[in-house]
Amino acid sequence: MILQYILLIVGLLCVVAALALVLRPKWPAALPAYAALVSLHLSYFIAAPTSTFVFWGIATAMVVALYHFSPKGEPDGNAASNLYIGGSTIAGCLLGLIVGPRIMVLGTILGAAVGQMAYARTPAGRWLTEQPATFIRYFCAKCLPAIVAVAITGIAVEGLIIQ
Repeated sequence: MILQYILLIVGLLCVVAALALVLRPKWPAALPAYAALVSLHLSYFIAAPTSTFVFWGIATAMVVALYHFSPKGEPDGNAASNLYIGGSTIAGCLLGLIVGPRIMVLGTILGAAVGQMAYARTPAGRWLTEQPATFIRYFCAKCLPAIVAVAITGIAVEGLIIQ
């Protein structure tokens, strides 16, 4: 019984850490998000099928690989895009969470795209609009990690709310 509550607290701390790392990335936010999902599942406070763990585990591994192979930092040294992309991804997840789990993941993806488009309209992000390929590469490098981390966190939070 005590172990369940310890795992619950660890899971909730991992959720908070994942959301903080989405806004201020020091390392991939998908790792604590996946740890939160596993911890909450092991605490029996959420029930997730095995396919969920396999799918999001592969997505987390892809994000970690993408993080290690991507160049570090922005071309101009500005890190404001993290706030745009992270904040809008979290907002999209919360709006989708109101509707349902499938819409939550779609809301996360749309939120990340809107955040990147908003950042591209700022003076610091003006370089994203020069070529369409740059916008797509930047989406893969910056938005995909945020999408995976926030979607996993949304699944964990939704599991807590439903139970």
